[in-house]
Amino acid sequence: MTTNDANRQLPPPDQGQMAIERTLLAYERTLLAWVRTGTSLVTFGLTLNKFFEYLHEQDPVRHPPRFLGARPTGLLMIVIGVATLAMACWQHRERTKRLHVYNPSLAFSPAYVLAALMSLLGALGLIAPFIAR
Repeated sequence: MTTNDANRQLPPPDQGQMAIERTLLAYERTLLAWVRTGTSLVTFGLTLNKFFEYLHEQDPVRHPPRFLGARPTGLLMIVIGVATLAMACWQHRERTKRLHVYNPSLAFSPAYVLAALMSLLGALGLIAPFIAR
């Protein structure tokens, strides 16, 4: 690197563009937090469902299926997790559409793709206990 390169100053960043990028990154962080929460709900619901299904198979007399037992609670947690992921995807899409008005060249969000895939995976996790019977 020559001394001319070191002395050359970059033009100041466009403040409006920087604000849009900061806002987009805040939306991404929010979406990823919702993905973490929704995925945790789905995972815990699947685990709860499978664990109590195993207990029932081992001793059906001591662990009978109940209407408001662990299995329905686990399935409800999966439903809430999938709904959380779907609503987070919808919210992120609506918010980024507003940002595209100010900067149409914004890139597509990989976090949005992750959230959509996790939502589909959670939906499959919801269907799986009924198919496996």
